[in-house]
Amino acid sequence: MTTRTDTPMPDDQLPSDPDVDVSDPSTAMRPVHLRWRYVGLVAIGGAAGTALRDVISSLLPAQGGASWSIFWINITGALALGVLLEALAHRGPDAGRRRVLRLLLGTGVLGGFTTYSTLAESTAALFLDGHGLAGTGYALLTVLSGAIATAVGLVVAGWFRPRTEEA
Repeated sequence: MTTRTDTPMPDDQLPSDPDVDVSDPSTAMRPVHLRWRYVGLVAIGGAAGTALRDVISSLLPAQGGASWSIFWINITGALALGVLLEALAHRGPDAGRRRVLRLLLGTGVLGGFTTYSTLAESTAALFLDGHGLAGTGYALLTVLSGAIATAVGLVVAGWFRPRTEEA
């Protein structure tokens, strides 16, 4: 009869986890998304982004079943996220202030500001009103434009990245 022992693998054999902040001994094994400080940053940013989206979409309500304010909110948010992530990625590891900015502004503010659930709701409303082709076009236009806006954001942020001299 064989017995099984549940001994942990040595640390040098464990895969690295980018969400573990090994420089903080009190939380070295606790992932970032389980730390209240970071959860609070995302919640505060999300509340601000959602409030901003609500103000804009209230000022520019949907017309004919399509919410063009939500379309532009999603595109602007995708562009801003591309700029933010590219800028942060080239300034060093995801730690300290860069991590705080990514979580507060990227995940929080821009996550709350953009809304694909409202996109889905507007698309469904168009379908239910018998405008399936318009609904499909609206959804595809939003998703493709968002991808392009993100790519443009990456390029724009890359223009401002400090260049290193090549040997």
